[in-house]
Amino acid sequence: MSSSAIDSQSEPGAVLDARGRPLRDLRISVTDRCNFRCVYCMPKEVFGRGFEFLPKSSLLTFEEIERLVRIAADNGVEKIRLTGGEPLLRVGIEELIARLARLVTRDGRPLDLAMTTNGSALAHKAQALKEAGLTRLTVSLDSLDDATFQAMNDVDFPVAKVLRGIDVAAAAGLPVKINMVVKRGYNDHDILAMARHFKGTPHILRFIEYMDVGSTNGWQVDEVVPSREVLRRIDAELPLEELAPNYSGETSVRWRYRDGDGEIGVISSVTQSFCQSCTRVRISTEGRLFTCLFATTGHDLRLLLRNGCSDAEVSDFFRNLWLVRNDRYSDLRSAQTTWRSSGVSAGSDAGSRRIEMSYIGG
Repeated sequence: MSSSAIDSQSEPGAVLDARGRPLRDLRISVTDRCNFRCVYCMPKEVFGRGFEFLPKSSLLTFEEIERLVRIAADNGVEKIRLTGGEPLLRVGIEELIARLARLVTRDGRPLDLAMTTNGSALAHKAQALKEAGLTRLTVSLDSLDDATFQAMNDVDFPVAKVLRGIDVAAAAGLPVKINMVVKRGYNDHDILAMARHFKGTPHILRFIEYMDVGSTNGWQVDEVVPSREVLRRIDAELPLEELAPNYSGETSVRWRYRDGDGEIGVISSVTQSFCQSCTRVRISTEGRLFTCLFATTGHDLRLLLRNGCSDAEVSDFFRNLWLVRNDRYSDLRSAQTTWRSSGVSAGSDAGSRRIEMSYIGG
């Protein structure tokens, strides 16, 4: 049994899945639209001009999202993350944040309310997000080199505008983390430049292994840069030492510079599975619940909400899905993949068609 499962059993009323993992985190995609066409998420050849996004009537309303978050909190959820698509494209997002900021955990504490954004609208929105009650932000930023960044977002959006948004958010009092998805041959040459840039700032930079989420990004296992390689490159110039996790089940392994001038993290979602401590559940833009990022099917919560089910009935449905949850995709994928010190020597079977990251968030 994992340490997180052992810890969770000491919590009165903890909701545990079939592998003893507690329910703590809820990620909600508030829109399936995005103004970027990142090559690893929404490639332009799939999500082009003719792509049909969901009609407004299909999206969960703010009232429905608030209701689901309240029900999730009653079942042990403590952390809420708003995702997309690009969540800042959802009209009135500040109103939703204000609604959620009034909700509390099962034991009466404020919810940890976070958002992941591409940062394109952050300079305009940061102050309003803070005033509405957002707790913290994660900004996706895959390169500081403008040519590389524009090639990866594939809409010619300049990196300077994202960096400006990060500065405005920090000035507004929002803690900001930076996520860099590292893809070999695309942006791995920028690993050190990113480390140097954010060293000495309050921002924690996290390097994420390029994942096989969905079926449209053309994922190839030899494009993954293992976290140990990322750490080796940085440590050779900027010596590192490992830190203890902030909490049980933290997905990012923490490292700090030995001179005390900042922290980084690595998320080894391909080479070092953390399924055994995963406490996350996801709700898509139109209200389907997914118990794994690599799921193939979801469960329709919107139907329950719009068919007049009571909070107790929705809560029972939500809880029962978690109680039988047995997902461990990354464990299985890792067992099928051979890793050498130089990289990847054999690929894994991607399996059946999975839900796209742009549909249920990262």
